[in-house]
Amino acid sequence: MRTAARPGHNPQCVHTAPCTTTPLPSHHRKVRLTTGRIAQRLPGTPNKHALKVVSLLKSQRLAVLPIDSYDLDSELSIVDRHEYGGEYDTFTFGSWSSHVLANGSGADSDTAFRPHVGSLALTGLGKQLQGIMSLVTSHFPLDRLQWVRIFSLRDGIISPHVDFLEWAEPGTRLQIPLRTSEESLHSENDTVYHIRRGEVWKIHTTDPHSARSTSGTARLSLCLDFAGAEEPIAIRDDIPAAEPIRIMERPEPTDAEIEELIESGRNLTPATMRPEFRRFAELHFERRAHATAAFDWYIEAVRRTGNAEMVAKAQAFRTYCIEKRSDGEAFHW
Repeated sequence: MRTAARPGHNPQCVHTAPCTTTPLPSHHRKVRLTTGRIAQRLPGTPNKHALKVVSLLKSQRLAVLPIDSYDLDSELSIVDRHEYGGEYDTFTFGSWSSHVLANGSGADSDTAFRPHVGSLALTGLGKQLQGIMSLVTSHFPLDRLQWVRIFSLRDGIISPHVDFLEWAEPGTRLQIPLRTSEESLHSENDTVYHIRRGEVWKIHTTDPHSARSTSGTARLSLCLDFAGAEEPIAIRDDIPAAEPIRIMERPEPTDAEIEELIESGRNLTPATMRPEFRRFAELHFERRAHATAAFDWYIEAVRRTGNAEMVAKAQAFRTYCIEKRSDGEAFHW
C-alpha cells in the first residue's frame, strides 16, 4: 500500500501532561483533551462499521523507576538469546516473543498465561536474571503478583486485541520497558503513545490495544501481572517523572488510502490471509484511526475475494481478538 508516511517513520509526537491522581491544572486539561475524538465514520468505511472513538487514554503512567541504577545489559542479552515457544503467534506478526521469569509453577514449560492461586516461583530463566528480579522485588509488592514476563518485539506488531476475555475478572497488568526506542509504540482505542525506558504503565487491557516496533533491535518490556483489577499497586522508591507523557499525532487517512487498502483484498488467498493482516493493523499506527478499524477494513477487503469461507475466517479472527474467546481456545488460520 502506498501512503504519504515513510515505512517505519514515526508520526509526529505531541506532549501531554503526566498522569496523576490529583486534578490537572486547567491548561493541562486542555492539552489532554486534544487527544480526544468525536464519534465519526472513518473514510472509506461502510456506514455499518461506523466507530465511536474514545476521548482519552485510559492506560496510566503510574511511576518512573531509577532503572539506570541497575546494570541490566548482560541480562537483556540473555533474553535476546532465549527461545520462545510460540504460544501467542495467533496475535503477533513479525518478531514478538514472551519469556517467563516467574509463574505459579516455576516450570520453564509453563508459558501460557492464566490466573492462579498460591505463591510465585522463579523459572530457570528467572534464576538467571537476578538483576531484573531485584528490580521487581525492590519496587513492587509480591503478594498479588502472579506472572513476571519479558515481552520482546522487533520489527513486528501485535494485532489489536482485548486481554482477559477468557476469565470472569481481569487482573492488573503493568509494563516497564527495559530497552526501547523511538520506533516502539503502544496504542489503545484511537490513541498511539510511546512508553519510555523505566516508565511504569498500567495497561488498560479491556479496551482494544496494540503495540508495534519498526526497530531492528528488540524492545524488551517487563510485564507484571497482578491479581485483581481494582486495588492499586503500591510502587516503592520511584523517582519523579522528568518528561510528560508522549502521545503520537497522526494525520487522518484519506479515502484513497483506505480504498487502496481494501481493494488489495481481491488478491488475498487462504494462504496469504494471515500475513496480509499485518498491513491492515499497521495503518492504525500511521493514520488517525481506531485500533478496531483494522478488522473492519480487513473484513471488507476479504469480501472482495468472493470467498465466503475466507470472509467467515476474517470475522472469526475479529471475534477471537476483541470480542469473545474461551480459556484454552486456539484460533487456526
